[in-house]
Amino acid sequence: MGYAAHPAHTEAELAQVLHTGPFHVALRAALAVRGLPLQRVQHHLAHRGVKVGVTSLSYWQQGARRPQRPESLRAVRALEEVLQLPGNSLLRLLPEGGAPSDRGRPAARSYRSLAGASGVLERLLAALDQPADGGLHTVGHHERVRIGAGRELLGRDSQHVVRAYRDGVDRCLAVHQGDPGCDPARVTVRATENCRTGRVRYDRASGVLVAELLFDAGLRAGETYLFGYGFEDGTAGPSGEYARGFGFAGGQYVLQVRFDEAALPLRCRRFVQASAGAARTGRADLTPNGRHGTVHLVEQDVRPGVLGIDWDWD
Repeated sequence: MGYAAHPAHTEAELAQVLHTGPFHVALRAALAVRGLPLQRVQHHLAHRGVKVGVTSLSYWQQGARRPQRPESLRAVRALEEVLQLPGNSLLRLLPEGGAPSDRGRPAARSYRSLAGASGVLERLLAALDQPADGGLHTVGHHERVRIGAGRELLGRDSQHVVRAYRDGVDRCLAVHQGDPGCDPARVTVRATENCRTGRVRYDRASGVLVAELLFDAGLRAGETYLFGYGFEDGTAGPSGEYARGFGFAGGQYVLQVRFDEAALPLRCRRFVQASAGAARTGRADLTPNGRHGTVHLVEQDVRPGVLGIDWDWD
């Protein structure tokens, strides 16, 4: 899969993905901007005493595999020289030591225990023939969550701004996981702005639903797109949190939670997690405001991990 940018912004686009990642997207962009085929890159690496196969290089730029072993990390350092990139610009996009992490997952997936449902999620994504990265980078995402009088998650609405980093991207997958007891067969998907609903797949046991959102037209690499969508749920019991996971760095994220005036929580807090299963840190109390006890968080430059708000009822 090639990376292309508008000619006037080629270097700017490369600089951006070197800053935001993920690794495979940045590598693919650098290869395209420098105009070097993989065989030529392999030749340059060999000239520096670094042996790496064309197949491995191809896997790295596709995101199918990630450099992990010491010799692979040495090859990445040499790649920075071959591709005339700033020192550590590719290495910094890899988890420490090259170990696996959440970076390879698509951006902006709702987590809520998706760590335990990751196998289900990957199966649903595979059923929709969606590549791991989707070809999109999140520029901004404003999400509004509604909690009902029965303390249940009624639904959520998103306004999403993305930038394509390859030509022809014409869809995005939105993931929803309800609270315990959610029946995804009764969850409704709404395409509200500049998109329409395509295929929908779900797993009853985990409460995970994946919806395909089709754009009005295919995007050019570097082009931005704004679209809106939502999920109507209300099928589960009391909700105590809402969290969203980010597979790699992105732009601004705004999360707003609105409570029914008949069911206001005693306390609300924001939190962050390095990954879905990690300890929660960055705790900060949020003061409800307005008639509906609305709370929100704003993250200007999203980093890989999880952001969320939780609350106490009693």
